[in-house]
Amino acid sequence: MKAIRLNAPGGLERLERIDLPDPGQPGHGQIRVRLHASSLNYHDYGVVGGFRPIAYGRIPMSDGAGIVEAVGEEVSEFRPGDAVVSCFFPGWQEGPARVGDFSTVPGDGIDGYARETVVCAATAFTRAPAGFSHEQAATLTTAGLTAWRALVGDGGLKAGDTVLTLGTGGVSLFALQIAKAMGARVISTSSSDAKLERLRALGADETINYRTHADWGRLAREWSGGGVDHVIEVGGPGTLPQSIDAVRIGGHISLIGVLTGRTGEVPTGALMAKQARLQGLIVGSRRQQQEFVRAIEAIGLQPVIDSTFPLERIADAFRHEASGAHFGKICLTI
Repeated sequence: MKAIRLNAPGGLERLERIDLPDPGQPGHGQIRVRLHASSLNYHDYGVVGGFRPIAYGRIPMSDGAGIVEAVGEEVSEFRPGDAVVSCFFPGWQEGPARVGDFSTVPGDGIDGYARETVVCAATAFTRAPAGFSHEQAATLTTAGLTAWRALVGDGGLKAGDTVLTLGTGGVSLFALQIAKAMGARVISTSSSDAKLERLRALGADETINYRTHADWGRLAREWSGGGVDHVIEVGGPGTLPQSIDAVRIGGHISLIGVLTGRTGEVPTGALMAKQARLQGLIVGSRRQQQEFVRAIEAIGLQPVIDSTFPLERIADAFRHEASGAHFGKICLTI
């Protein structure tokens, strides 16, 4: 069985192609899945780039999509031939957040999906949206579900709300599409005028170049008539002050990413004055993923895919991600 392994810490040059024994047939409560695609996330880049302390010999990639080849005893949810997509937290089935680390996350605490076949608990996967390619399905595990939970599961998004998205990564583009499908208005930012044009083509009502307008938080607040209802905050400490400026009194900021760093000053006085809810979150539960899949089928959402690389070129795929030139998700074909 073909796979990619992170041989040792130190960067992309430590990724190597290996052959592993076939995992065999599923046992009680398990399924065997032939994986066909994965997609890149900033978290995966932290693993393969040596920025996260993981065990040597780890198989990377948190996202996986493919076809069920066999099912074990007591598995009734799936049958051979079903298209499925993996869950970020295999043990978090439903209810409030129950995990606060990455010890059970594929591609980090346990082996991930940069391989051809996996045998695991049936509850580690959900059904993929009908009609989706494997590459499209693979974008849902991390980026898609994060945006869904931030806006719908935790944010209570409703028609007429205003949403602010930052940048053109997977989470932000999913948030834009979800918000527009549910009748919300969207303000989107980028440092590229060409990307801003593409954001408008996806439905963004207003766009701001944050390099041209350093006070983009104020502009978003003024355009929305007093502040936005929801902020998809993927930057972290470097962008949080502007997000607080942009949000309305009593609004909701979903702290999702740390692209500008893990620590920094937070204008707590401004946050208190806004009486806004600042909520950190990491992806979501299996139940939320199932709900997201149903929503995708109802609204006809199509993930934005920038490019696709074969599994053997995984290092090139991560270099493309690191360049910042992409618009949407970068996928791997297995």
